[in-house]
Amino acid sequence: MPDDHSYNVAADELRQFIEQYEQLEAEKKDVTERQKEVMAEAKARGYDTKVMKKVIALRKRDRDDIAEEEAILDMYKAALGMN
Repeated sequence: MPDDHSYNVAADELRQFIEQYEQLEAEKKDVTERQKEVMAEAKARGYDTKVMKKVIALRKRDRDDIAEEEAILDMYKAALGMN
């Protein structure tokens, strides 16, 4: 059984980790709210936010992966007479 001192140290450290995590959760909530505000402003100015979100997702990806996916998509569309 651990002595009271090591228990207090572990409890303090645990509390710090939990509080740090909770702070990050609060910050993440704030960032999410700000992102919603940006999209609402863009929508109010006439931009298509669905398309904007797709562009944002594409910007995160590797160009080669995007090109490969687009080539396969074009091939599938051609096979189905969708071009």
